[in-house]
Amino acid sequence: MSSTDPITLEIIQNSLQAAADEMFAAMRKTAMSSIIYEVLDMGTGITDAQGRIASSGAGIPAFIGVLDKSVQFILGKHDDIHPGDVFITNDPWHGGVTHLNDLVLAMPVFAGDQLIAWAANIAHNSDVGGMAPGSLSGEATEIFQEGLRLPAVKLIRKGVTDQAVMDIITTNSRMPDFLLGDVWAAIASVRVGAKRLEGLAEKYGAETFIKAMENFMSFGEASALSELAHLPKGTFELSEDQDDGRVYNVKVTITDTDFIVDLRDNPDQDNGPTNTSQDGTYVCAQMVFKSLADPDTPANDGSFRPLKVLTREGSVFHAKEPAAIGFYFETEVRVYDLIWRCLAPHIPDRLPAGHFSSICGTFIGGIHPDTGRQYTIIEPQIGGWGAWEGRDGNPCIFSGFHGETYNTPAEISEARNGLYVDKMALNTEPGGEGQFTGGRGLVLEYRIRTENGFLTAGYTRSKVKPWSLAGGHEGSGNYVEVVKGEETERYAFVSGLDLTTDDVVRVVTSSGAGFGDPKNRDRKAVAMDVKNGFVTPEAAAEIYGHQP
Repeated sequence: MSSTDPITLEIIQNSLQAAADEMFAAMRKTAMSSIIYEVLDMGTGITDAQGRIASSGAGIPAFIGVLDKSVQFILGKHDDIHPGDVFITNDPWHGGVTHLNDLVLAMPVFAGDQLIAWAANIAHNSDVGGMAPGSLSGEATEIFQEGLRLPAVKLIRKGVTDQAVMDIITTNSRMPDFLLGDVWAAIASVRVGAKRLEGLAEKYGAETFIKAMENFMSFGEASALSELAHLPKGTFELSEDQDDGRVYNVKVTITDTDFIVDLRDNPDQDNGPTNTSQDGTYVCAQMVFKSLADPDTPANDGSFRPLKVLTREGSVFHAKEPAAIGFYFETEVRVYDLIWRCLAPHIPDRLPAGHFSSICGTFIGGIHPDTGRQYTIIEPQIGGWGAWEGRDGNPCIFSGFHGETYNTPAEISEARNGLYVDKMALNTEPGGEGQFTGGRGLVLEYRIRTENGFLTAGYTRSKVKPWSLAGGHEGSGNYVEVVKGEETERYAFVSGLDLTTDDVVRVVTSSGAGFGDPKNRDRKAVAMDVKNGFVTPEAAAEIYGHQP
């Protein structure tokens, strides 16, 4: 068959997707940390020789959007790339994009002497050094305090591990055994991917293999442009207050050929760790754009060619080195939601009301009472999504930033981390009422079993709650409480708070916002809300006009 045979090209394209999924499975099955093998806080992908994303596996959409940028940085830095090499990076100013906990590994794929592709992955690792256990601190003022920086270096040279680099990585971690195991899981993953790609190139020829990737990217571009034609045209603007008192601004311009996100008019970078890189901001815009432009097809480089993102260097959305960046995810989810909110009133059939819109990153650590080893819980939380016209919002799923991730089962958390999970229930606080109601958030309680524990957390959408549409009510808001005997302390951001035996950490995530006037809610739906305990009879009468 010729290199342009459509059936052959389609087979190769589907094989690329299968290879990325196999990489994901390999990493999930071999990782040491529950944040990877249970939560699936990771991503896998395949790029072409130039570092353009060709296919992606499951996992966090924001992570998949990192991999092409990481590979492109590696290509720009290194000219001695050989079969068997494996590169590693985690630095946002050296191809890492996110924060130091997220290690990116990339392996070149060759057909003979020709570089034809890259296999890459990324995952959140439990501890990479820095001033605080878990490598995240709300008190960090520069990236040097947040852990070991790996500026796109070779970890494996022509199949031989650079033990000095590996030793540097593990020596800087408070949990070296876990980190070492997770790094080797990542190495296994890229090797699996590289092997599959080499097999495809050998079977169909390098020329046909490359043609298939290019063809798939062209298809992605055509699909995006086709969907762009159905979106409203014009310039849309939004200014939004934030929990910390700042105001974020966005301007979105949609034409027949372009989707332009302008974020230049925004505050200067923060002195703390709530900044993000320019590449990170671009990833957020990619996620919203893909949600609007053909979300059902796999993402590749072509899918994002109509997208343009404008930022200002030195701003919170385009921080300059050496800014602290540990809690980048809360800033990025704000970008994601800012664009979403800006467009939702104009595209109500595609974008629901506001969801809890926070990673609600919760980090609890200490010494395991049974094993004596350091443990650190690293857990994003689930919450409520906003309502649509004609449908209630979904309860207790991850934010749009996270995609296909899962909460850690209570049994795993108790066994691995040496604490108790006392409660996991729906949040029934007022909020999210409407003709169609927002999905319920979560109430999760951890009880500490030993002395000398700590809590670090970073939540947004705490004061400024999820936004509603068409007269619905806003959501309830995110927060974390620490119960110490008779006293209860409430936080949105907290760093290194001391915990001791029988202290309870109570995570409360927001319900999503409502859609439409609550008075128009179906009477049977209101009665079911009362029966399920989501609203009291008194509140049902006041908000919905419902009489039992």
